[in-house]
Amino acid sequence: MDWLTFDEGYGDKPGFLQGLGDRHLPYVGEVPKSFRCRAPGTRRHRASRAEDLVRHSPWFTRQAWRCFRLERQTLGDQQWQVKAARVQLSFGGRRRYWLLWARNRRTGEEKYIVSNAAADEPVERIVRAAFGRWNVEHGIRLSKSEVGFRHFEGRSYVALLRHLTLCCVTLTFVSGRAAELRGEKSRGDGGASVPGAELGLRGVAGTAAGDEPVAVHGGCHRLPPAA
Repeated sequence: MDWLTFDEGYGDKPGFLQGLGDRHLPYVGEVPKSFRCRAPGTRRHRASRAEDLVRHSPWFTRQAWRCFRLERQTLGDQQWQVKAARVQLSFGGRRRYWLLWARNRRTGEEKYIVSNAAADEPVERIVRAAFGRWNVEHGIRLSKSEVGFRHFEGRSYVALLRHLTLCCVTLTFVSGRAAELRGEKSRGDGGASVPGAELGLRGVAGTAAGDEPVAVHGGCHRLPPAA
């Protein structure tokens, strides 16, 4: 793999990060704002919260924001401002890691990202790898809503992976066929369908089934053929 990426639910587990490093797997993932790290040259017991380090350490305060425009599958492009520096983790000894502080320019949302990438790795590549998880989440969302991944009722992890693989194959086939049928059209088919033409699933008593709201499909999902 070029990158392994994950959310802060995994990023706040030091043992998980250590395991990836021991296996020489390159990763870039979110960590909580309380993640402990320190600027190079400081003592081990001086580890700080990530949110404090990026706001007070000269390694970050002396930087100017770098702006990146990132595409989303079903939403408009987003602009994120990023500062990045090499830091030491509370459990990583003297080895240095990347710590990225990302801020959404429109909403003010903040993310803290850690990576074991090499020191000469371009920051832009790390940023795009970190936010590439959106594509994975989009694929899972489509699998749940369009090809039945949500309705799996097996009892083993292997069976779940087989079901997910079948859903991915189905989405890939549909994406390829859609690209062929589009012909010379350079844009998607948004607005071509009739709002309200399709009704969502209903439960036995007439209410929305499970956690699925009654859906109205007024457009289409964009999924590249290579997904």
